[in-house]
Amino acid sequence: MTNSPAQTSNALTTGPGVGAAGEGLGVSGRSDFLAQMAACSHERVRAARAACPESELMRRALATETPPALRLVPGGFDLIAEMKLRSPAVGQLKGGDEDLAERVSGYARAGACAVSVLTEPSRFDGSLEHLARAAEALRPLAVPAMRKDFLVDPYQVIEARASGAGGVLVILRMLSDAEAMSLLRRARELSLFALIETFDERDIERLNGLVSTLGGTGFLAGVNCRDLATLQVVPGRLEALAPLLPDNMPRVAESGVGSAEDARRIAQAGYDLALVGSALMRDADPGALAQAMLHAARSARSGGECA
Repeated sequence: MTNSPAQTSNALTTGPGVGAAGEGLGVSGRSDFLAQMAACSHERVRAARAACPESELMRRALATETPPALRLVPGGFDLIAEMKLRSPAVGQLKGGDEDLAERVSGYARAGACAVSVLTEPSRFDGSLEHLARAAEALRPLAVPAMRKDFLVDPYQVIEARASGAGGVLVILRMLSDAEAMSLLRRARELSLFALIETFDERDIERLNGLVSTLGGTGFLAGVNCRDLATLQVVPGRLEALAPLLPDNMPRVAESGVGSAEDARRIAQAGYDLALVGSALMRDADPGALAQAMLHAARSARSGGECA
């Protein structure tokens, strides 16, 4: 695993995917949910590009302060904590009315290596303003913010950098080879890390093909264990898919991690990080929960229990 201070920058190629506005999302398990999110995302890009040409946006992005690098504990376990106001799976989340800067700073002080910030507006109540505020609060703590959204265009990667982000989420299931390549090349140009999200064996096969061509530097390999039709967590999916992930990239368990015991379990399964959102947003003491998760997972690692 690449665990030394990871100056994360990225690029990508991919396998079978979808076209503009979610074309083809019904093929090979592509869900209506992702199709809807892709269509909305394309519309947001069109509106944003009309308001601010890409050349001007790039100028703004390059003028912003360099974001903190993603730094992982060598041989250990890390946490990407998430800031989101709403989840389609559970609805409005407790804590959504709290001060955003205070919450993300608390995550960082509890030991999070990065903070994921939802910017999708229609189903998650997110915005780029939330990302910018989070990045500003996290910068003095040397922790990067990551834009979590349904990105379909390199323009959105530039938006992330212009808002102060140090990383972006890239969902392979939504993208064609050319689309994914363009997103990740742009991320690499802007020195952003990329969490590459997969859902099943086919996605991971595509990911392995990308890594064999590009190498793993600057990438995080994620498995999301939600069923895309029901949006419910699928028990056992994280453990089943972990052995298929590339061994030259940090592995991230996404969704389904809500307790210290869950963190211990996925550390034993071979994951290097967990992305935790709803559990932290709903907990009365998210800092204590984050610390408990890190302690449990790192104890499993130090005890030689990891697969």
